[in-house]
Amino acid sequence: APCVPRYVRVNTLKTRVDDVVDFFKRQGYSFLGKAGSMEELRTLSGKKFLLDLHLPELLVFPPQTDFHDNRLYTSGHIILQDKASCLPAFLLSPVASSHVIDACAAPGNKTSHLAAILKNKGQIFAFDLDAKRLATMNTMLTRAGVTSFKLAQQDFLTVDPHDPKYSKVTYILLDPSCSGSGMVNRLLVEEAAPSAERLQALAGFQRRVLSHALSFPAVQRLAYSTCSVHREENEDVVQAVLQEQGSAFRLVNVFPSWPCRGLATFPGAECCLRASPADTLTQGFFVAVLERCRDQAAVPSSLPASAEESLKQGEEMEPGAAPPKKRRRKKQRVK
Repeated sequence: APCVPRYVRVNTLKTRVDDVVDFFKRQGYSFLGKAGSMEELRTLSGKKFLLDLHLPELLVFPPQTDFHDNRLYTSGHIILQDKASCLPAFLLSPVASSHVIDACAAPGNKTSHLAAILKNKGQIFAFDLDAKRLATMNTMLTRAGVTSFKLAQQDFLTVDPHDPKYSKVTYILLDPSCSGSGMVNRLLVEEAAPSAERLQALAGFQRRVLSHALSFPAVQRLAYSTCSVHREENEDVVQAVLQEQGSAFRLVNVFPSWPCRGLATFPGAECCLRASPADTLTQGFFVAVLERCRDQAAVPSSLPASAEESLKQGEEMEPGAAPPKKRRRKKQRVK
């Protein structure tokens, strides 16, 4: 059986990594510092724990460590969340005070992660169709100290992108329903692989919902993720929607140090990330980050060159993103 470590995300809305580390030390755990390699995560045992080598607020404990009765968990200071499931919010990396949509939000771990990245500033609009799951999510977000969110029991496909209340939504996290084929506990039960028909139906839904998300007028950056191992729900969906969008959006080459990339099914697919128990010691997962293209071929800028440069320098770099491409200026001929 794949032995995935127990990952614990420190909820920075309520506490700090150092304080949580001290708490676990007082509970008799020994802290080994920041992991230097996957091998260190793979060989964790007993009452030892590490800081993850990729994600800044993630602690790693041996598999099967149980924290459901731990005070830090019941008080919302820590969130039990698989490492791969932390990637979408981390890579979306919304700037504090942004407006963000979490399109298929329940059970809410990614929503609370977004809120922590936003430092509870700005606004999160979270949608889910299931009333029961939304109620559970509301409890969980409140326990985690998330304040800046609006929950709506609504199918994201029916949300009007031109509704004025979403006019400032610049970031979207989209984690649509999928086959769940990457979930380790499902792998153990040896479930039958989904049929080709089922995969095509899911992929059709995923393409529609991704296109819909990209139609929000102010959206600049979107993270698309699934807990599926099938290219039909992953690379194929991203490729189809990018083609349909023409040159409006591009894939961002995120997290170059992440070992596991998208399947090379189309040019640029290596910009996407994959995760699996064997390669990354996580659930099976897929993430792609899309960004609206800056109008390269648009009207030449009327700003003087120096002003344009200082604007460029003011842009914040997102984690693992490639720097914005500079336009080549024509050299002036010396008369």
